[in-house]
Amino acid sequence: MRNGVKVGIVGGVFAVMVGGAGYGAYNIVSAVSGDGGSAAAGAEKTGPPSDDEVAETSEKFFTAWEQGDAATAADLTDNALAAKELLVAYGGQAHIGKVKITPGTATGATVPFEVSATVSYEGRSKPLTYKSELGVVRGKTTGRALVDWRPSVLHPDLKTGDTLLTGEAASPPIEAVDRDGTVLTKEKYPSLGPVLDTLRDRYGDKAGGSPGVELAIRHASEEAGDSPLVTLAKGKAGKLRTTISAGAQAAAEKAVTRYAESSVVAVKPSTGEVLAVANHRGDAFNAAFQGKVAPGSTMKIVTAAMLIDNGVTAMNSPAPCPATATWQSQTFKNLTGMAPDEKATLANSFMRSCNTAFVKLIDGSDERPLTDESLTTEAQERFGLGKDWKTGIVSFDGSVPASGGPNRAANAIGQGEVQMNPLNMASVTATAITGTFRQPYLVSPKLDDRTLATARGLPSGTAAQLKQMMRLTATSGTGAQAMSGLGGDIGAKTGSAEVDGQKTSDSWFTGFRGDIAAAAMTEEGGHGGDAAGPIVAAVLRTGG
Repeated sequence: MRNGVKVGIVGGVFAVMVGGAGYGAYNIVSAVSGDGGSAAAGAEKTGPPSDDEVAETSEKFFTAWEQGDAATAADLTDNALAAKELLVAYGGQAHIGKVKITPGTATGATVPFEVSATVSYEGRSKPLTYKSELGVVRGKTTGRALVDWRPSVLHPDLKTGDTLLTGEAASPPIEAVDRDGTVLTKEKYPSLGPVLDTLRDRYGDKAGGSPGVELAIRHASEEAGDSPLVTLAKGKAGKLRTTISAGAQAAAEKAVTRYAESSVVAVKPSTGEVLAVANHRGDAFNAAFQGKVAPGSTMKIVTAAMLIDNGVTAMNSPAPCPATATWQSQTFKNLTGMAPDEKATLANSFMRSCNTAFVKLIDGSDERPLTDESLTTEAQERFGLGKDWKTGIVSFDGSVPASGGPNRAANAIGQGEVQMNPLNMASVTATAITGTFRQPYLVSPKLDDRTLATARGLPSGTAAQLKQMMRLTATSGTGAQAMSGLGGDIGAKTGSAEVDGQKTSDSWFTGFRGDIAAAAMTEEGGHGGDAAGPIVAAVLRTGG
């Protein structure tokens, strides 16, 4: 909402009962966890709540919520302080009233329900309906059956620190269009929902529109745009042109739904324009742009470039692939089943994704020594990683720290302290095949005079070798199965990243076809070609 909207004081200071069935907009805040009120003398029940207790507690909570009795409803939760603040605020700045709650059939201690309410503001009213659920737990100190309090009880999209507000929108609405003028909506392209919200927040004032009146979630992060829930009065939408390709975006949306916790980004190597960004996750996090995880062996593109640029080896020069390699007391192995090859070239070890070959070369040679900073310098100065990218929305631009000890070798194979996301790796591929770093962007920098990041890029000879090694990987190496059936000039690199606490590695894959480069990651997806590979291939089929 606009900065001029007044926010009332809630919580312990605002103790007056609000009439009707609403309680004010609210700021989701943390509070000391409690058991929701004082314990009755002698209450000693233990174990999970019974079915009768679940039914009784949820019914009392729903009734108090409907009747506007914030104190009673809060006392029925295991965090009364936080719950009361949110319940009191639900009908204030949010202007939500006439609440009717219809519970569904409980599953154990979980009760689904549907909320039907009305949002009213300055003579305008619109219905609000949504579904949520709550859990009932045993109070730790009281023994009472209590609602397991969390912000999503009041609305499923609310998270800690978020705010609900009704009033004039913070930004005018936008009609986002792709590179060819096709309208992009969150209904047709669900992954773009958070992206479109952020674009509206950042560029609504610049797109020529005027704000309307709405109920919206103001997210805790200042970097995320508001998420509208109900529009009471439409504003005038301004047109915002993006770099997205509707065809590539549609393919990306469909491809990520095949695997849980997956993300993909496609860019145009000749310009740096982002052609697609899609996420299939249990949350609204844009992992494709903001993720910070180990990229596995896709990092070997950067490491191979470092070895070539520093004269340590070359595509057709030696890069032996032993069964194991030890660097500063840590032993590294290859994927199970990979046969050693002491006569392997860099191209052969790259296309087979041999870890030990890269670990053996991480120290360089007597004539061409490498240091802890060598990989960092290559990543930053040649590939533009860590260079403060300004894509048009919130993004992370990669991190390749100068690491000593075993992490120096681990970084070289995309483990250790290296952090990337699909946006970063799509850009790495684009730089590798063109020799030029072009910072990815989603909206034109001319719109807000952003200065894009720059880097030296690669010598032509290095780029030619990287592109040829990626071609071999896509046609004869670890990426061949995923890339099969794709025509034209293609290349790829696979990766699987081990993550502490996970039984299965993250699946990574990056590739190119003509003038489109894409990268994907699937959490616990296994080998690079198993999950991330098919996602990338699906996007590459749309162009090239």
